[in-house]
Amino acid sequence: MSDDTTKTHYICQTYIEAKGTKGQMAGVKIDKQFQYTTAEEAESRAERASQSPGCAGADAYMITEDTNSGEVSPPTFLVRIGNVPEFDDF
Repeated sequence: MSDDTTKTHYICQTYIEAKGTKGQMAGVKIDKQFQYTTAEEAESRAERASQSPGCAGADAYMITEDTNSGEVSPPTFLVRIGNVPEFDDF
């Protein structure tokens, strides 16, 4: 999909460890999000971020936005590194 009504966003999202509360299991939560113009930039950032102290994991993914309706496609993962949530939790 690449016409005047769609825009592709390339995103790196990092995660940090989350402590379990009120009987819920510990897991990860979103820490930061960065947007890039290419898939390569998002993947590179995810790889670098995953090496940072305190970073549990990182995803690089792309979504396509319909600029007319504002609808956004489900994410297409480019790379998933470290401790990241299950896709169903996304």
